[in-house]
Amino acid sequence: MIEVKSLKKIYKDTTVLDIPFLTIPKSECFGLVGNNGAGKTTFFRIMLDLVRATEGNVYVDGEDVGHSENWKSKVGAFLDEHMLLSYLTPDEYFQALRKIYRLSKEDLDIHLERFRDLFNDEILGKKKFIRDLSKGNIKKVGIAAAMLGNPEAVLLDEPFENLDPSSQIRLKKLILQEKEANQVTFLISSHDLNHVTEICDRIVLLEKGLIIKDLEDKSRMTEELNSYFNVL
Repeated sequence: MIEVKSLKKIYKDTTVLDIPFLTIPKSECFGLVGNNGAGKTTFFRIMLDLVRATEGNVYVDGEDVGHSENWKSKVGAFLDEHMLLSYLTPDEYFQALRKIYRLSKEDLDIHLERFRDLFNDEILGKKKFIRDLSKGNIKKVGIAAAMLGNPEAVLLDEPFENLDPSSQIRLKKLILQEKEANQVTFLISSHDLNHVTEICDRIVLLEKGLIIKDLEDKSRMTEELNSYFNVL
C-alpha cells in the first residue's frame, strides 16, 4: 500500500528525517511515536506531498506522491485545524466536501451516521462555525472529513489529543471497525502510548528522524516503549 525509499529531509545542515526503507501494507493500523522534534509530523507532511523531501520517495500503490495526483483519491488525512475551512459550520463544510467528492446526499448521511456516537450531538445542526468549536470537536470534524469518500488509507496526527475519555474510547472503536470492515489502512501519530499500543498492529518509534524501533509483537509493545522513554 505505502512504500518509503531512501527518504531524507534536510533543513540547512540538519537532517530531520532519514528513513532508508519502510513499507506499510493494506489494512494495517500503523502507529508512529516519538518525542517532540522526532520528525513525525514532517514524515506525514511528506507523505501527503505538503512538504517536499530532500531525497527519496514515498509511493502509494506504486504512485510516487511527488510526481502523481492519482494517489490522492485513495488517501484521507487530518493533521491540524488548518486543513479545515474554519469559516463554515460543520454542516456547510461536509456539504462542500460532498460536492467535491461527488457524493449523493444519501452517501453523506450514511457516512455521518458512522460518527453519531463520536459527535455526541455536539457537531451537526448547531449553527456554530468550525472555528468556534472546542478543540476536541474541531478534531472530530477533521477526522470525519478525513474518512469521507472511502479512502484506502487515513493519516491522523494526534487524533486523541483534546478528546474527553468517552470520545477517545469511541474513536478507538471507530478506527478498529473501519479497519476490519473496510480494510482501511490507518497511520496514527500520537504521544499517547496507551492508545496506540491498544489499537495498532505495529508501532514505529522515531527519534531525531531515525527509526529506533519497529515493533510488531503486541505483547511486548508497551514494555519496550515504556522502557525506552523511561530511560530517556
